[in-house]
Amino acid sequence: MCGIWALFGVCDSALNHCGTSFPKIKHRGPDAWRIEYDDNLKNCYIGFHRLTIVDCTYGMQPMKLHQYPQSLLCCNGELYNCKRLKEEFQFNYETFSDVECILHMYKKFGAEGCVKNLDGVFAFCIVDIENRKLCLARDPYGVRPLFKLTTESGILGICSEAKGLIPISDQLNGEGRIVEPFEPGTFEEYSILDDGKVKLLNKGVFHKAGNKPAFKPFVPYNELSSSDVLENIRKIFTMGVKKRLMSDRRIGCLLSGGLDSSLVASLLVKLAKEENIPYKVQSFSIGMGDSPDILAARQVAEHIGTEHHEIIFTEEDVAKVLDEVIYTLETPDITTIRASIPMYLIAKYIKENTDTTVVFSGEGADEVAQGYIYFRDAPSDKAALEDSKRLLNEIYLFDGLRADRTMAGHSLELRVPFLDQQFVHYYLNLPKELIRPRDGVEKFLIRSAFDSTELLPKHVLWRHKEAFSDGVTSRTKTLFQILQEIVDKRMVGEFNAEEVSKKYSHCTPKTKEALYYREVFEKSFPKLAEKFIPFFWMPRWIEVSDPSARFIKHYNADTQTNVKK
Repeated sequence: MCGIWALFGVCDSALNHCGTSFPKIKHRGPDAWRIEYDDNLKNCYIGFHRLTIVDCTYGMQPMKLHQYPQSLLCCNGELYNCKRLKEEFQFNYETFSDVECILHMYKKFGAEGCVKNLDGVFAFCIVDIENRKLCLARDPYGVRPLFKLTTESGILGICSEAKGLIPISDQLNGEGRIVEPFEPGTFEEYSILDDGKVKLLNKGVFHKAGNKPAFKPFVPYNELSSSDVLENIRKIFTMGVKKRLMSDRRIGCLLSGGLDSSLVASLLVKLAKEENIPYKVQSFSIGMGDSPDILAARQVAEHIGTEHHEIIFTEEDVAKVLDEVIYTLETPDITTIRASIPMYLIAKYIKENTDTTVVFSGEGADEVAQGYIYFRDAPSDKAALEDSKRLLNEIYLFDGLRADRTMAGHSLELRVPFLDQQFVHYYLNLPKELIRPRDGVEKFLIRSAFDSTELLPKHVLWRHKEAFSDGVTSRTKTLFQILQEIVDKRMVGEFNAEEVSKKYSHCTPKTKEALYYREVFEKSFPKLAEKFIPFFWMPRWIEVSDPSARFIKHYNADTQTNVKK
């Protein structure tokens, strides 16, 4: 996890931006930083904040190789098939950095051929000085973030987070400027003009949810069983965890005690032992007192043998960090903000109290495997599958954003095996009826795949899905209720829906809580909600006024525990 930043075509105030805008993302890479300006290109600045994960000695960026002295690479990512690409194409690597393979692939295959063959997560910028070209790309599910600033006159800025572009945008008043997320699974190529400004040459889509990856997978397709789906799921998902062990820094995991994080944690511990990683994996759970997640995670940690940490938070902690969380996230989305508060607090604890730097988590499972409770109401298998793909294509706006920002805000790197490209492709191309919830149990297929193993106790493997605010707090007072009370104290007076709709026509807040989030968001990112989120995250096929799972009729966390049928 690092931070990338670049600015093209700004002359008079460029150095000022380097001193004021570039540092806005220093939390993404506290170990070192560098800004480069190449004499062969006017008004082009490329900056990098480094968090050392792989190749702690020679992996500094912007990267320039002896083989390609007229090319610069700035990348925030991890490329799991870097060694395989080296062997397959006989590349001569000059560093031990995994991202070096990007430059070699770009030189050999061009922009599209390069990005199609990368197995990993990434957001990168290549400056091809010799050909006066620029290439930008982002991984298929937007696990690594990227924003761009464009103007009608050809100015271009890029940054891992929008906060590194807002000061530039503010000073370009009248330039017809736009700040927006760079779309995942796409690449763009620009020509660099004489004054450093750019002109778009080509834009392409290289991956959509469910597509077969172009690269050679870690689990060859001819080694998959034609009849045993459960064995294939175990094999591919296990490899998805194993390839992500690539790190020179300590690895840990989030652990809520639910299926997703527990399965990732159990495989992580097992594989770490097999790979002779010389330390005990640390696990982290968070809650208020003896909340359901705290109790469940404690049982899992004992079963798999982690060095377990429990973070207990209070209502005061929520109130203290709420505004910080909204600024860190760069979104006014209600569900994302609610779910990010405990994750932000757990990341803060990890950074301040441990030496874990790489953190595994279970994000993506609900999108891939139809884990949200509302999938029970899908009108057909086809509709459910299409919505799963929609969620994956939009995850960078919601859960993916939450996972990255809360961890990166405390200089941690998140890894999400459920968004492994081969796993997603295999799972989404199974018979549609197999993926649906079965007998009132979400992710039935994944649970079944690991039911024959001893990775997890049965009651954990088949534990019901909690609404997030219920999992981390008590039954008597949920996070949802706590937030309502905080907002009521900070926003005195009645909520006037008519006035709010006039002020905010896009994603209009419907409650006082939503209005508070929007007001805090607008202080740092004024008039950008329309570019940052197309809509609020909401469940489909049901009528609810709030996105929390607690308001769905099937919600059973209070009364029922899933039992395998």
